[in-house]
Amino acid sequence: MANTKVISSIEETEIPETSALKDFLALIKIGIVNSNLITTFTGMWLAFYFTGQHFLSSLDTMLYTLLGTAFIIAGSCSLNNYIDRDIDPIMERTKGRPTVTGKISGWKVLTIGFTLTALGTMLLFLTTITAGIIGLIGIFSYVVLYTMWSKRLYVSNTIVGSISGAVPPLIGWAAVDPQLGLVPWMLFLMMFIWQPPHFYALAMKRCEEYRAAGIPMLPVVKGFQRTKHHIVAWVALLLPIPFFLTPLGLPFVILSTLFNVGWLILGIAGYKMKDDLKWAKLMFVYSLNYLTILFVAMVIVTVI
Repeated sequence: MANTKVISSIEETEIPETSALKDFLALIKIGIVNSNLITTFTGMWLAFYFTGQHFLSSLDTMLYTLLGTAFIIAGSCSLNNYIDRDIDPIMERTKGRPTVTGKISGWKVLTIGFTLTALGTMLLFLTTITAGIIGLIGIFSYVVLYTMWSKRLYVSNTIVGSISGAVPPLIGWAAVDPQLGLVPWMLFLMMFIWQPPHFYALAMKRCEEYRAAGIPMLPVVKGFQRTKHHIVAWVALLLPIPFFLTPLGLPFVILSTLFNVGWLILGIAGYKMKDDLKWAKLMFVYSLNYLTILFVAMVIVTVI
């Protein structure tokens, strides 16, 4: 905490003006919350569809699930920001966080983090016990296994962190149907496999920042060429997933297969591109569109 105060006082003149709301949204990482709510909603929607239930008859379940998931993610991100206060000032993309600038004190961050995770967990348990347990697993894997343990010690930290990022669609499905079948586990697997190539591409762009912060990300430890190998390998692992999602229909299988092949082609093209950072940016942008389009498509194919 003292380190944060020192940095804050030194750079006080450089701290941009922000509102309390903007600082709060930065603390809970609202972008991560919103993107995960898309996958949570998709999991829940598909559970309604495949169990023959109508969502209008379960609006309370929808409300508890979405709010509960949003709260546990927001709370976990707040705790992540608290734990990372010593390294966030070093990195360009994190040095403006309110935990670094001192605009939100440490005890307030902890209060917000624990309160939101507790409220979110309670809301999830109001749906089903399974959803509540999966929510707890997500919190533990992100805050403890990733942030407190693997992030600063192991190059495999991204893979460990992928567990928490993959549970939202499981939470959404389990809130409606605790008997998790093949489809929800395929959604979990898709999210789990998607994350390493997504975050490795980001890590390539921010390689020197991670190096300065002492975070053993794959590009820092193994270099760009080795990172490319890993990215392409992870993307290739996505190829079989659509064929386990045949209950969503042939159009979705074709669409998702095309997206997988397109991502793999772009990945392989990286071996010929001279500008590694430009390639990493292309892979990162593709990964964002990949996730959003496919999860929205899952909802669309069950409506039309």
